[in-house]
Amino acid sequence: MDKKIERNYDFAKAENEVIEFWRENDIFKKAVEKNDVERSYVFYDGPPTANGKPHIGHVLTRVIKDVIPRYKTMQGYHVERKAGWDTHGLPVELEVEKQIHTNGKADIEAFGVEPFIKKCRESVWTYKDLWERMSERVGYWCDFEHPYITYTNDYIESVWWGLKELDKKGLIYKGFRVSPYCPRCSTALSSHEVAQGYKNIKTESIFVRFKAKGEDDTYFAVWTTTPWTLISNVALCVNEGFEYSKVKVDGEYYYIASELAESLFGENFETVSKCKGSDLLGKEYEPIYTYLLGTFREKAYYVVSDNYVSLDAGTGIVHIAPAFGEDDANVGRQNNLPCLKPVDFAGKFTFECGVYAGRSVFEANDDIIKELLDRKVILKIKKIEHSYPHCWRCNSPLIYYAKDSWFIAMSTLRDELVADNRSVNWFPESFKEGRMGNFVGNVIDWAVSRDRYWGTPLPIWVCEECGYKHVVGSVAELVELTGADPDVDLHKPMVDRLTMTCPECGKTMYRTPEVCDCWLDSGSMPYAQHHYPFENKEVFDKQFPADFISEGSDQTRGWFYALQALSTAIFGKSPYKNCIALGLVNDENGIKMSKHIGNVVDPWEVLDEFGSDATRLYFCIANAPWVSTSFSKLTLSQFQNRFIGTLWASVYFYSLYSEIDGFDPSKYNLADCKLRSIDEWVLSRVNSLVKKVTK
Repeated sequence: MDKKIERNYDFAKAENEVIEFWRENDIFKKAVEKNDVERSYVFYDGPPTANGKPHIGHVLTRVIKDVIPRYKTMQGYHVERKAGWDTHGLPVELEVEKQIHTNGKADIEAFGVEPFIKKCRESVWTYKDLWERMSERVGYWCDFEHPYITYTNDYIESVWWGLKELDKKGLIYKGFRVSPYCPRCSTALSSHEVAQGYKNIKTESIFVRFKAKGEDDTYFAVWTTTPWTLISNVALCVNEGFEYSKVKVDGEYYYIASELAESLFGENFETVSKCKGSDLLGKEYEPIYTYLLGTFREKAYYVVSDNYVSLDAGTGIVHIAPAFGEDDANVGRQNNLPCLKPVDFAGKFTFECGVYAGRSVFEANDDIIKELLDRKVILKIKKIEHSYPHCWRCNSPLIYYAKDSWFIAMSTLRDELVADNRSVNWFPESFKEGRMGNFVGNVIDWAVSRDRYWGTPLPIWVCEECGYKHVVGSVAELVELTGADPDVDLHKPMVDRLTMTCPECGKTMYRTPEVCDCWLDSGSMPYAQHHYPFENKEVFDKQFPADFISEGSDQTRGWFYALQALSTAIFGKSPYKNCIALGLVNDENGIKMSKHIGNVVDPWEVLDEFGSDATRLYFCIANAPWVSTSFSKLTLSQFQNRFIGTLWASVYFYSLYSEIDGFDPSKYNLADCKLRSIDEWVLSRVNSLVKKVTK
């Protein structure tokens, strides 16, 4: 052994020497090139956002995403590992808003969209070096010299091509639907985005009374968890099959589901009569708020029916505000109810709403409750704790809001999605029919438009006169139809200035102003990373689908789904064969790490203290990778001592005594050696392990 082995192992020093050796000798590149490209194993790297710092959980993802490709490389497979950067979306916009001291879309418009876009492009790379250094430090081999970047023209052009392919199949449409909406960011969210932002909150729900028309001292008892929506109420909804009672309480009468009367009134009521929900249909009532009277022509303020009304809680009578709830919207469409929307895109009441005009619906909620108490409209207030959706980008509470959006009709591909998901070898296996299977089995149409700025612009031009739409699928097509410069930057506001002539009526067509959901960007990476189909067609054909991908389990409704949805819709098959859905990395008490709580673990502190080898080993064997880990430095130190410490002591022992005995292993041939039983046992154990791992 040429190199002197020190008794005490300096983990950080030794690992940095290895990294330097790799770097100086281009070992990663040589490892990739040494194997025949015809025997490939395909890995897709999920793109992180480089304007946020990596945390200890990212060390886990880097480790698992390195172990499998490294193992396959050692087996003789050619494994390309192209790094990627997810560069669009609200995280970048919010970071820039902090820098320029803006707060919302109005401020951005005043600042100027073009300079704002320029700053977003710069902000994207804030922590790029930190990500690359962390990746190198944990031994994550990936090609950072030739990454795919989602904001480049080539990448955007491939995304546009994909959207045009979807349009050819009739899957792109514009619809008016109630969607989860963030007032702070002024944009809708897709269902898989909403799934990432639920928080448990405590709120005040209220039981209110609506005066029945033509019946003295008679009311409908109604429960709501969103008092601010009462201003937009247009109907009350019962379930035709339920039994309802007319009960007497303190000289007044209330209609309520028989089963729920006691939960609201206790024993202080007398049942006067009973009927079916169908008997209440058409009964009219007086609205609690009259701000919007005279602003619509449709009939309103009467009882309708729908089976979504349940007896789980409340009164069995639901108030309907079609603009602010999906079920409400369905009931509204079925009964031709007016859709009153006295809330603007910033989540504030409009001018019609009297004292509440200009106020956020969430801020006004408490005052609305106070007013209704003063007016003796409230029967009871009930504190509830429930899971409520928040924006996964800015943490603001969402509202359900009726607005126009562009959709991909994923619900029409439900059976294909289910079949493609079942073709995937999931780790854990329960994801196939469980978490992922349930999601695709109940998939709804994907709202892909966002009313923002820094993103891939939707390549849809619409005629201002006749409404004809055209989806552009390439730069060449854009140049042909609009006369654009071939080198045009495919971002707002540059593409917004390009118009074309409508082939139907000859009028001017303008691009729809929205940008794409950034999950559409990352979900397009199998083909967009190669600028397919404009070049590298053979490369794409060989590298699709991937043999292996891995990210956190929270990507079930994020990257995993976006990949699956687009691939199923465009190519008719799953884009990956094997997927490891990683568990979370929590603190040592099993609590999710948070800056607010102060329990975040600095990855550099861990790597410098314990070394990358010990950290990699810890994440590989402390738990199955898909089981959440309660990260403990104490446990990590035990892994370090018991395995790496023991290994190093063995190496030191061998070095010391081989030097004393003058032993030179290069002078011996195993075939010429006479093995003892213990030697054969050791070799047997080694080969048994190799066989087990390989199979």
